[in-house]
Amino acid sequence: MSFKCGIVGLPNVGKSTLFNALTNSSKAQAANFPFCTIEPNVGVVPVPDERLDKLVEISKSKKKINTTIEFVDIAGLVEGASKGEGLGNKFLSHIREVDAVIHMIRCFDSDDIQNVNPTVDPIRDLEIIETEMMLADLESIQKRLEKNNKKNVDEEQLKILEIASDCINNSKDIQILYEQFDKKLINQSGLLSLKPKIFVCNVDEASVQNGNKYTQAFIDKFGEKNTLIVSADIENQINQLENEEKENYMEMIGLKRTGLNMLIQKGYNILELDTYFTSGPEETRAWTIQKNCTAPKAAGEIHTDFEKGFIRAETIAYEDFIANQGWVNSKTNGKMRLEGKDYIVKDGDILNFRFNTWPNFLHTKVNQNS
Repeated sequence: MSFKCGIVGLPNVGKSTLFNALTNSSKAQAANFPFCTIEPNVGVVPVPDERLDKLVEISKSKKKINTTIEFVDIAGLVEGASKGEGLGNKFLSHIREVDAVIHMIRCFDSDDIQNVNPTVDPIRDLEIIETEMMLADLESIQKRLEKNNKKNVDEEQLKILEIASDCINNSKDIQILYEQFDKKLINQSGLLSLKPKIFVCNVDEASVQNGNKYTQAFIDKFGEKNTLIVSADIENQINQLENEEKENYMEMIGLKRTGLNMLIQKGYNILELDTYFTSGPEETRAWTIQKNCTAPKAAGEIHTDFEKGFIRAETIAYEDFIANQGWVNSKTNGKMRLEGKDYIVKDGDILNFRFNTWPNFLHTKVNQNS
């Protein structure tokens, strides 16, 4: 599985610039006027992982396949979007399709870049976007709770919608739903207000290391757990450099990690994702799974037949695989385990699945490692 992040925010806050930097492209038009993005731009990016490179080297793989993340640059929202202002509900609907929302917040002063509001105020700007999402949710909930539609909503979803409606109408924290219902059920509700969120404070070059008065006010209000300080302009510049130049430039400005790496890490954390690997002479590949995923479910990421016919998973921890230089020595030194259907896959596990193929029930393995 890969995951999809939608970049949202008010017009002219740097969404398209960030999108172009993250995807190393120029798909998104970045211009100094509102609504220069009309249709959402989509970019699929390989997830950098140093572990993958080491596994390729040890297994002498012919091919390396990263797992991916999908970024969607969604047009700027404005106050009243839920009622059709700006580009309206069309773009609120695009947010429903993503797994997580990246809130792009303007945290810089500039006379050269138009601001849809008279002042720079990241707290106000976020509250505008969040309010529009809640109002769009309220409209959606009301339609689904109408007498004629209730029969199409199961009992659990009905409870979620009723509590969500009460929270929005009475200014209660809608996050209380997570204390009462399973996360999977909540995700199925499709409510914008409940999408996992990453806050990206877009700053100028002078503020990229330590932030500024705007980022400090934002963090004081919303906390730093899901907040990143990024300069979209700097990220764009970095992506235009060769690797050595890139490292030198980042060192010069005191930047330890790129915005892409920081966003991916935050995304994996808020969506509770892990990575496992398959590795052999033909290919080494990274696979994204939910935390606490069982071995059969992990096998199903490769093919549904692997999950249905699952027998065992040959399992080696990443550190053991590296220390023993691959499958053969790991087996010889007792570092390979045979795990069954109840095994919870750990981040970094190298797996080789044994499964039955229907209808012949042939004993089959994913990688030919011996």
